[in-house]
Amino acid sequence: MRMNRTLIAAATAVLAVTAPGTALAATADDAAPSACRPANHLARIAQDQSSASHLHFRVTLTAPAGYATCRLAGSPTDVSFSEDGSPLPVTAGSYGDQTGVVTFGPGRPVHFDIQVRNNGRTSPADEASFTLHGPGGAIPGTSVAEGAFVVSEGTLVGPVQPGA
Repeated sequence: MRMNRTLIAAATAVLAVTAPGTALAATADDAAPSACRPANHLARIAQDQSSASHLHFRVTLTAPAGYATCRLAGSPTDVSFSEDGSPLPVTAGSYGDQTGVVTFGPGRPVHFDIQVRNNGRTSPADEASFTLHGPGGAIPGTSVAEGAFVVSEGTLVGPVQPGA
């Protein structure tokens, strides 16, 4: 076993030298942590294009280099909103196809939509917390996204989609 590890390490070093910038698959002994874990990705909220009846805010998730790609599915759940650290009394539902699966990781950002009724009764918010899901169920932990946005009763969260 020690000989195999030595050979794998030598081959990896040769590949890294001969193919700079090439992503190498991690071995079982040094597997990179999953980008889907809340501590391993960044999330930012920004205003998106609105319609006549709804405001839309895009939550973009990115993962720094060094994390393993993973798969996400459906809309985030357990979504809560706050403003300056104070929780807002808004419960978010979900909309859209909850069966689609996307790959997320370094160089593969994903996003989801926060859809808010444009009824003039919105509350400012600056943080959303949520639970992501993979094809097999919830991913442990709570992710947090920051940015200026608004919420109201009837706020919905769309499924995770590929791209920023």
